[in-house]
Amino acid sequence: MNLEGKKIGFALTGSFCTFKRTIIELKNLLKIDGVEVFPIMSFNSYNLDTKFGNAKDFIKEIEEVTNKKIINTIPDAEPIGPKKMFDILIIAPCSGNTISKLANDIIDTPVTMAVKSHLRNERPVVIAISTNNALSGAAENIGRLLNRKHYYFVPFKQDNPITKPNSVVFDPTYIKKTLEYALDNKQIQPLLL
Repeated sequence: MNLEGKKIGFALTGSFCTFKRTIIELKNLLKIDGVEVFPIMSFNSYNLDTKFGNAKDFIKEIEEVTNKKIINTIPDAEPIGPKKMFDILIIAPCSGNTISKLANDIIDTPVTMAVKSHLRNERPVVIAISTNNALSGAAENIGRLLNRKHYYFVPFKQDNPITKPNSVVFDPTYIKKTLEYALDNKQIQPLLL
């Protein structure tokens, strides 16, 4: 399905090393006719400065390019479903922590509330996984979401199998295509790159 005219919820969680590449793809989505992107950030991604950048700089850039205030509280995320705000919601990057919470129905961040609220309308949620423990502690939870209705994954790969053998990261260049497939209720293939 074409993304023209779609309303996309775009959530970021704490895998800070992928923020710069992810924001490039967020900007690319905004080049599509009529696309509106509504930014959401987890508590940590909204508040923590890291070696990959300062939170306030990411916030400023995201709010400027989307021309929207970031949803960064649970009360602000709750109306997403009742108001049918999005056609589709993507979490990019999606940390292992957030995947675990979603797999176990723990709703305690703006992002997990956004997903819960969005899913009440049985609309697609796209996961762009980025975590150092994907092939260890998070594997069970990834498997749970892979088998749940309305969840789709951006293709991913091991990012450094020699020094980080349990780590996987999504390929940001597949975000647009994954969203298109998910709107047709299909998982883009191949899933593993």
